Amino acid sequence: MYAIVEIAGQQFKVEKGKKLYVHRLNAEEGMQVEFSKIMLAEDNGKVSVGKPYLEGAKITAKVLKHVKGDKILVFKKKRRNGYRKLNGHRQLFSQIEVEQITI
Repeated sequence: MYAIVEIAGQQFKVEKGKKLYVHRLNAEEGMQVEFSKIMLAEDNGKVSVGKPYLEGAKITAKVLKHVKGDKILVFKKKRRNGYRKLNGHRQLFSQIEVEQITI
């Protein structure tokens, strides 16, 4: 059984017990969170497609921890002008574990 779900503006394929990193959620570590924007669900060969989302379907997950991603360096330069700019960025993520998929 798997589902395609929209979490924080991104789409993920989730299965029970799967761990994934999503953009930082506004929840404490160890809390349960529910997602109801499920676009597609498959259960033993039976595929359900939403228009755009499935009615009454939800996914329950547990927030394991909050982490920072790898540092990304953004370098800008204009030749022959002496213009150089270096910026760094670290995205904030939450690691979640899918506990239940309800269709």
